[in-house]
Amino acid sequence: MIEIQNLTKRFGLFTAVDDISFKVEKGTVLGFLGPNGAGKSTTMKMITGFLSPTAGTARVCGHDVQNEPIAAKEKMGYLPEGAPLYPDMTPRGFLAFVAELRGVSGNRKARIEEVVSKVNLQSVLDVPIETLSKGYKRRVGLAQAMLHDPEVLVLDEPTDGLDPNQKHEVRTLIRSMAANKVVVLSTHILEEVEALCTRTIIISNGKLVVDCTPAQLAAKSRYHNAVSLTIPSTQREKIERSLNGMSQVASVEFSGGTNGRVSMTAFPRAGSSIVAEVGAKARDEHWEIDEMRVESGRLDEVFRNLTGFGAQAN
Repeated sequence: MIEIQNLTKRFGLFTAVDDISFKVEKGTVLGFLGPNGAGKSTTMKMITGFLSPTAGTARVCGHDVQNEPIAAKEKMGYLPEGAPLYPDMTPRGFLAFVAELRGVSGNRKARIEEVVSKVNLQSVLDVPIETLSKGYKRRVGLAQAMLHDPEVLVLDEPTDGLDPNQKHEVRTLIRSMAANKVVVLSTHILEEVEALCTRTIIISNGKLVVDCTPAQLAAKSRYHNAVSLTIPSTQREKIERSLNGMSQVASVEFSGGTNGRVSMTAFPRAGSSIVAEVGAKARDEHWEIDEMRVESGRLDEVFRNLTGFGAQAN
């Protein structure tokens, strides 16, 4: 478990992290989000003991990170931003070094091979790290974080630099480990939050602004339960008139068109669902529809709203 209480970090007159508190239990994949400069990496560095807080406490598996740093760090694996590594070492040599530092018990060689297989490093094990691509360096960093099978994984942008196939592999790996660990995942990729996370925290200007599940976050979007249609342009006037005549439709907006087709979205009034009514109207009036979909909500829109780049979400 991670327990953060009133955590604050100041650099001179600048407050990077401002009195934030939260707990994370085992089995949770926490998406830790915020715009650049919000205080994400600073918070993660305080949780992992790389920075001392100005005020407040961070506890990992019951150990205060400042007062019991070794006990706390034994329970953690950390992939920092940029994945700093020893460039003149090979992944094999580096992981053997980390295994010794971490006091990995039992057959260290077998454990290294197991982790290497999980992150697909076999083809570059004996290549100098400085010659590896950004994606491979990221995977070496992830391997060292996992090597001692920690109870808590703190991962800062774990898929940064990976291609789509590699991202899928890493997400699958994180998902497979999640049941028995606490995973804190900092990312700018909102698709990753939807795919992996069971809980989401957003910070902005050093303050915690939301703490909920990804589904609850999506529900804050004006697109939540909206109905989007792609239709022939000849149907536009008829369908627009019908949509605007529905009592629970707040507005109808168009998002462009091409090749004789237009796209429109009908937005429900707060707390309403218009899916059944739109479907019934389409059937009764014989609308010509190329595509119809129900929006679950758009995390990018909510993120912008909550971090000050748009009107506040409902």
